[in-house]
Amino acid sequence: MLRPVGSIAAEGDFPFELTDAEWQAKLEPAAYDVLRHEGTERAFTSPLNDEHRTGIFHCAGCDEALFDSATKFDSGTGWPSFYTFIEGGVGTSVDDSLFMTRTEVHCANCGGHQGHVFEDGPAPTGLRYCINGVAMRFVPATA
Repeated sequence: MLRPVGSIAAEGDFPFELTDAEWQAKLEPAAYDVLRHEGTERAFTSPLNDEHRTGIFHCAGCDEALFDSATKFDSGTGWPSFYTFIEGGVGTSVDDSLFMTRTEVHCANCGGHQGHVFEDGPAPTGLRYCINGVAMRFVPATA
C-alpha cells in the first residue's frame, strides 16, 4: 500500500507564497492551471517527456529541485515519470476526485500541484511519479 511521503501543508502555509494575481503574472496559463488549480496537461504534449539529458527537474512555480534525471523512466503514459523524488522536494495529499482515491504530489516549497504517484513503477521503489511537464522546468547538469 502506498504511504504518503509527508502530507501537504494547509493552503497558504508554504515557505514560498504568492498571491493568486502574482501566480497568474509569473506563470504561463497552462502552468498556472496545473500548479495552482490541479489541472492536467494532455498526454504526450510535454517536451520534458522526451528529455533524456543529465540534470534536475525543478518546480516551474518556485524553482524547488524535485526530481533527478537518473530516476526518470519511460512509463508509456505520455507524462514525465520518475521512480523517486529528491529528498524534501515533494509532499503528498489524498485526492478523492474523479470517483477514485489517488495520491496527489505537490511541491513542498510552494504547494504547486505536480501530478500523482502510483504503485506501478519500476524497482527499486515500485512507484511511478506521473508529473505534468508544464509544472516543471529542466536544468541540465554542467560538465
